[in-house]
Amino acid sequence: MRVMYLSASAELGGAERSLLDVLASLRQAQPSWSLHLLTATDGPLVARAAALGVATTMVPFGGALLRLGEFRSGIGGGGYVAFAATLAMAGLPAAMYLARLRRAIRACGPDIVHTNSLKMHVFGAWARPLGAAVVWHLHDYLARRPVSARLLRAATWRVAAVLANSESVAEDARAALGARVPVMTVHNAVDLERFTGSGHQVDLDALAGLLPAPIGMVRVGLVGTFGRWKGHTTFLDAVARLPPDLPVRAYIIGGALYQTAGSQYSLDDLRRYAAERGLGDRVGFTGFVAHPEEALRALDIVVHASTSPEPFGLVIAEAMACGRAVIASDAGGAREIFTPGVDALVHAPGSVDGLAARIVELARDPQARLRMGRAGRQTAERRFDRARLASDLVPVYQQAAAHA
Repeated sequence: MRVMYLSASAELGGAERSLLDVLASLRQAQPSWSLHLLTATDGPLVARAAALGVATTMVPFGGALLRLGEFRSGIGGGGYVAFAATLAMAGLPAAMYLARLRRAIRACGPDIVHTNSLKMHVFGAWARPLGAAVVWHLHDYLARRPVSARLLRAATWRVAAVLANSESVAEDARAALGARVPVMTVHNAVDLERFTGSGHQVDLDALAGLLPAPIGMVRVGLVGTFGRWKGHTTFLDAVARLPPDLPVRAYIIGGALYQTAGSQYSLDDLRRYAAERGLGDRVGFTGFVAHPEEALRALDIVVHASTSPEPFGLVIAEAMACGRAVIASDAGGAREIFTPGVDALVHAPGSVDGLAARIVELARDPQARLRMGRAGRQTAERRFDRARLASDLVPVYQQAAAHA
């Protein structure tokens, strides 16, 4: 079997790290299969895939395609009109890119074209060579992107199957795409040998340029990209409402990885927001950490604060695998990961007071943090071992290829 994976980004956001887990699982389960990764940008995903023995190719986007994005904070009807106009202007670059992509895919000669991002879902479907089957792997809600949803719906006749990273995303996809293409849920997974409670921890204070925290300080952090819906400002507002005598230091771990216009905060945006709330050295900004497990181990409490329903919430599963206490936003696919009160505490999306209350609860109860961390590790071992990915995907690929 020859499988070609298409990813618009080569940075290491959640979708790209999930793709690496897919590649690692398949490489171990099916060593004779030919796996090939094509990206539209350069970045650490390429080197990580190559280290797994995956062939790599880059067919770069031009500037117009690179910046094209529909999901923006506060976008309204006028915003969609503007996006549609931008999309129309990108028509010629898109046609040129499609021709180059089609040549690259034909040179690989895949049985399966597995696309991992919205732009590549569209391009991959239209670039599919005869004899190959296309499998879309959705990591996003299509309802948030009605223009993209229309483009995808128009291409479903060229697609053999759709994978969704949660049942929440699967339900959304079925509503958006119709019944022409089957949609199935394949939850993301975690490398349980890498994401463990023991091992090297990064010095969060040094990365953030802070003096070492006093002994007994409880470290609470939000780990993720700077997407506007990831809840960074909710987290900062919650930290600002903590009792002044509570021994907590907060950390924002991550960076602005993507180049889609209007989709994310900058580091300066978040620093300014924290300063306006008088947080001073109660919050540190570490920047991007290449090995998130080392950052997760350095925390006592991991916060997931997405203000919109999360398609999956990979950081939740990774934090649980590291045996850390988790506070999660109770919506979307994230709900499928944890059991409230057992392996995570929850708060309503966007609720500053709710998040602050959960932080106080765990910060004052080290035994609860320990119990929750142990339960989280057990959940991760039971449900999120990445060896499961090959078991889930191989039958999908084989059936799709047989009917191509």
